[in-house]
Amino acid sequence: MASTFQRTKLLSMFDAFDADANGYLDQRDFQALAARWNTLPRVRPGSELATRVQNVMLGWWDHLAAHVDTDHDGRIDLEELLVMVDLLPTMTDAVAATAETVFDAVDTNGDGRISPTEHQTLVDTWHGRPIDTTGVFARLDGDGDGYLDRPEFTSLWIQFWTSDTPTDPGNHLCGLLPTPDTA
Repeated sequence: MASTFQRTKLLSMFDAFDADANGYLDQRDFQALAARWNTLPRVRPGSELATRVQNVMLGWWDHLAAHVDTDHDGRIDLEELLVMVDLLPTMTDAVAATAETVFDAVDTNGDGRISPTEHQTLVDTWHGRPIDTTGVFARLDGDGDGYLDRPEFTSLWIQFWTSDTPTDPGNHLCGLLPTPDTA
């Protein structure tokens, strides 16, 4: 069962996923999400990365449809999405695979690191609009080197999707969320 914090976090994601703002998610919303990712420079049409992005984004729709669309209407409302809170910790391989694809898509220069600018691209692409991320990257960059390498990013991504601890830095990977220290 989702905590108040997890509900806040997933409400933000629900809003990001709901491309047509109709109050529920369906396959078209995940197609729109994939299309947003396909606008990134490294996700060239016909490329292996474009195929991975498409498969990952639509794969998550398949997971939702199979596991949380309890009334089988082809639509997921927020309450159904919140059921994923209990399932995601058992799906860390799929969550990590998503992290790998997202990392490759936003690592614009292919240097194996995500810079603050590339992180901003991730957040804006995920939400489909510009998001203020002031102070977020410093929370994420645990070693203070100015970048997120692949293992750091994957760990933060898994933390984002599975953590119920508001102070865990990964919870802010897709934008700043209110926590006891920011409320």
